[in-house]
This record gives sequence, C-alpha cells and structure tokens, in this order.
Amino acid sequence: MTTRSQKAPQDVLTALRKARKREGEALADSLARLGISPLSGGMQNDLYRWTSPDGDHTVIKFYTKTDRRRAEREWAALNLLKPQHLGTVPVPLWLDPTEVEPALGMTVLHGTSLLDTPDQLQALRGLAHTTTHLQAVPLSGLMAELPRIDSGEHYLVRLTQAWPQLLEEQADDPLAPAMRQRLADWHRKGDADLVIEQAEPVLSRGDANLLNWLQTPDGAAACVDWEYAGYSNPAFDAADHIEHISARDIPDEVWTKILPDLGVTDTNHKQFAANQRTCALRWLAVLWKQKARRRDEFTRQHERVDMLFGTSNPYS
Repeated sequence: MTTRSQKAPQDVLTALRKARKREGEALADSLARLGISPLSGGMQNDLYRWTSPDGDHTVIKFYTKTDRRRAEREWAALNLLKPQHLGTVPVPLWLDPTEVEPALGMTVLHGTSLLDTPDQLQALRGLAHTTTHLQAVPLSGLMAELPRIDSGEHYLVRLTQAWPQLLEEQADDPLAPAMRQRLADWHRKGDADLVIEQAEPVLSRGDANLLNWLQTPDGAAACVDWEYAGYSNPAFDAADHIEHISARDIPDEVWTKILPDLGVTDTNHKQFAANQRTCALRWLAVLWKQKARRRDEFTRQHERVDMLFGTSNPYS
C-alpha cells in the first residue's frame, strides 16, 4: 500500500466517530460544531465534507463495509492516478486504516451529475475521454494484482450458479421458462468463454454506475467512488457502462456513436458483444429477485435482453 500523503486528522476522526453514534438533532449539532456536513451519494458507505479551521475542504469517507479490501482498493487506485494530475478523480490525502470503519480523506470534486446534462452525447464523450486516460495509466501495486470487484468472472457466477438455482426453486413462476430460455441462448452463443478471454489489462473503477460521474465546470467528465477498483479490459468496461441499470434512459443511438471512444474496435467487437449480453443478463438476474417491487424495471430489462439477443440489436 502506498505511504500516506498526509497524517490523518485523528482528533477530527475521533470526534466524528463519536458523533456518528448520535441521531437526529444531536447528530446535526455535533457535525456542525466540527465543521462537517453529510454528503449524499454514499450508497454503501458514509461520506462527509469537512471544512478545516484553515478553510480547506476534505471529503471523508467511512467504509461501513470492509469486505473485499474496499478501502485499500480506493487508496491504491487514487495514489496510482495522483501523479497523472488528471483533475478528473479525487486526490488522496490520507488513510486511517482502522479495522472497524476505516476512513479515507480526499479532495472535493465539483460538478453536476452527468445524467442531468442536456447534451448526452457530449457528456458521454467526456466519460469516454476520461476512461481512456485512466486506462492508459500503467498498472502497478494492488491495481495490477486484483481484478475489479464487479468483474466479468463475478457476473458469470451469478449466471451459471446463483440464478439457475433460483429459477429452479421458482419453477412454477410463469416467467421462469423465458428466463431459462435466455440463459440457454447465452450458453449456446459461448458468451461465457469470451467474457473470460484474456485481454490486455487496464485500470478500471470497477463500478459502472453513472451516478458517480460528474460534468465539471470546464466540461470534462470526472468520477468518484473507487472502492471496487482493479484491473479489467476495455471491452468489458464499455459493455458494463452501456448496460448498467443507471444508463437505461440514454438512447442506444447515443451509445453506438461513442463505441470507438470507449475502445470498442473491429478486433474486440465480438468480445464486447458477448460482454454486453452478459452484463444485461446479469441485471435481469438481479431484478428477477426484486421483480415484485420493481416490476417496471424488470419488464424493461427483459425487453432489453430480448433486443440484444435478437435481430434488431443496434450494436451488431
């Protein structure tokens, strides 16, 4: 692990950890006295913005989930990128690697949600531009040792083990035969073999959620949340971006225009297509478990999977 750049503000962290045990007004008052405000967006962990007495702003991230080396991954990835001075990722400041709820300090990125920008094509070209810059950084240390958490191999486990077992348990569901048919189509195409096919590894943020992307004031695309980071390949990461559930309101005609910008070429297009079907099918499996309360999303994803396996696929 990279040596810490600065010393963690232990007095602030101790006070913040104590304040986090409070609720309601007591919590709000404690945070205000510390010059700290909670930030939205930390779906699995807790984020705060601390304004020091000197007026400096720091994002403090508490890892409430410590499995799969999340804090180490984010720290390693941000330190790998720090010498590049990209301006599109946070700069790591310090790491407090406690066993329970480790904390990481990083600089603040300013911008608006990429999904809220009126020009989707320009925004996604910015995302692709940033992504290719990130992928060009030579891998070393932990980022050269660990695959991204949400990897193609991870998706294969759900599609070859977890979901088939669940479908078997729910064989009486009227939609189960259609799901088993799509899995059979996926196996017949040999997509699993292409997903695990060896390719030149590149740095990956590991999480394709577009909610973690910002359009900065200068029009660039910046990304936060690197706790899933590791190595991947351009074909899989392009497919995962396009098929992530957060991207469903972006028309395919926009995505198809930037495929070359995302690193999809004639050489790896077959691998990209296999990864795309795999990512989409994985989301169908995720939504299958929640279809009772997310019926519309499940139906929409089912239609998308059918499209990707059919003759009207615009990515073919």
